[in-house]
Amino acid sequence: MSKPIWPNFYIVGAVKSGTTSLYAYLRQHPQVFLPTMKEPHFFTQPHPSPEQSHLIQYVADIESYQHLYRGADRYPRIGDASPSYLWCEEAPERIHAVQPEARIIVILRDPVQRAYAQYLMDFNEGVLDLPFMEALLKDWTRPDKGWGISQLYVELGRYTAQIDRYRRRFGTDRVHVCLLEDLKRNPLAVLEGIADFLEIDRAAIGAIDLQTAHNAHRLPRGNWARRLAGGRFSRHIGEHFFPHAWGEFIWRHVFLREGRKPPMEREARRFLQDMYTPEIERLEHLLGRSLPELRISWNSGDSTDDPLSSALPGKSPHHS
Repeated sequence: MSKPIWPNFYIVGAVKSGTTSLYAYLRQHPQVFLPTMKEPHFFTQPHPSPEQSHLIQYVADIESYQHLYRGADRYPRIGDASPSYLWCEEAPERIHAVQPEARIIVILRDPVQRAYAQYLMDFNEGVLDLPFMEALLKDWTRPDKGWGISQLYVELGRYTAQIDRYRRRFGTDRVHVCLLEDLKRNPLAVLEGIADFLEIDRAAIGAIDLQTAHNAHRLPRGNWARRLAGGRFSRHIGEHFFPHAWGEFIWRHVFLREGRKPPMEREARRFLQDMYTPEIERLEHLLGRSLPELRISWNSGDSTDDPLSSALPGKSPHHS
């Protein structure tokens, strides 16, 4: 029996903070292997609720996980990009048990913007049909929490304890924290920093396509698209009868359209800012650096306020 192949680096999150872009960029590096399934969530071991079981993909058993990494032993760096690993309290220990020398990459975003981006994704995919503030409160106060059970809008943005778990388990020198704002502003510099962290050839970064947008915001073409996206039967068809790349293309170009992101309700923004102000201060103390990039929504007075609130999901009487 062949020796198991375990990834030696992990892009662990946060959700809606640029993990898809990092995955897409690093897959182009000749010294890196990342499987075609971006998010196996193997080390989270989720147990989704019946109503959400068709909405998330994951790998539950070792044999299926190992199947993702066939031929990966030819590469110096082998990765797994599952954003649930940052939130999951057990994931660091589970990863350490099979790969104690693993390197951990964390990418963070303003937690208010992160929560809203996740909500818009959930709305587009037919997971819920509530305005953001209602969705926030419903999720925050529900007693049952978990990956594939609740949305964890607030919890996924509590970065300090999440990062601290990895630093304590693997050591600070094996946990690399970067920021979505830096990735958007100067992707070459961020990727060169990651290349140095992974000890791979930084010169190869120059050949990577950094122009293509990955997982950028789009709007649903109508309620028909949302109903199909969230339906159990249509999900089954898309996941089992189409290659992943085809399904992603159909989803983004048939079900979604270009359009401006609807504004965030002022009440929701203030609710989240109150939650996260002390959280960011704790994170700055942990990392020993100022993080203004995580306070963008505190300083902007633009499209996150109420004047266009009639355009919010769940507020308009006409969701055609």
